[in-house]
Amino acid sequence: MADYQDLSGSRFERVDLRGSTFTDAYLNDVRIRDAILSGMRVNEAILDDVEINAEIRNVRINGVDVAPLVEAELDRRYPQRPKMRPTTAAGFAEAWEILGRLWGGTVDRARALPPEKLHERVDGEWSFIETLRHLSFASAAWVGRGILGDLTPWHPLDLPWDGMPDKPGIPRDREVRPDLETVLALRAERRAMVASVIDGLTDERLSSTITPPPGDSWPPSEELPLAEPLLVVLNEEWQHRLYAERDLDVLIQRIG
Repeated sequence: MADYQDLSGSRFERVDLRGSTFTDAYLNDVRIRDAILSGMRVNEAILDDVEINAEIRNVRINGVDVAPLVEAELDRRYPQRPKMRPTTAAGFAEAWEILGRLWGGTVDRARALPPEKLHERVDGEWSFIETLRHLSFASAAWVGRGILGDLTPWHPLDLPWDGMPDKPGIPRDREVRPDLETVLALRAERRAMVASVIDGLTDERLSSTITPPPGDSWPPSEELPLAEPLLVVLNEEWQHRLYAERDLDVLIQRIG
């Protein structure tokens, strides 16, 4: 690489690279996290040993839209996954029950580990405790604030996603190390809050719209279908459990 500008090992964080062009560039072993890649075009490239975990739509590889293929394969691997896209009040109730049962098994696996392992990150991802804290934030934001209109639904242990800009009043303590039982107690409260909303759903109410309270907070104060915040919470619960199970496998192997 004598004729190349050597930027290997660089870290680009909170930068705007929209419209940039990379030509004859080495991007081996690049790690991209919490990024928006809409409209990206990759031509005459070699994709070998590439792993992508993302929400994908209209992704064409060699002329083939692979998004429907990926969705179908994920549904085949996880037969309960289609249940996470309900369209009726009964469907939301069933999805929430499924998630509670699945998470119960995941928590049982976590309890079997030494407590310090639950604060250990795998490949830079959230620890098990941080994952539960983030789910607490998601429920507080989308249901507590978004649907119930609570201006300050936050708990000091709530953990927004890493890329979210700081918002007044929303906690973001990355250093605190609560034990599992403390986090599970908060999680039980938040799950009960979501369950109360789902229990009160009707198909008619599900078709209505809501507007979160005004202010510089999350989610933004924009009208949206009532179903949308609930679908966000279902998706967060589903995806992060898979991530947690993946990382628990690694932590268990490390113990030997």
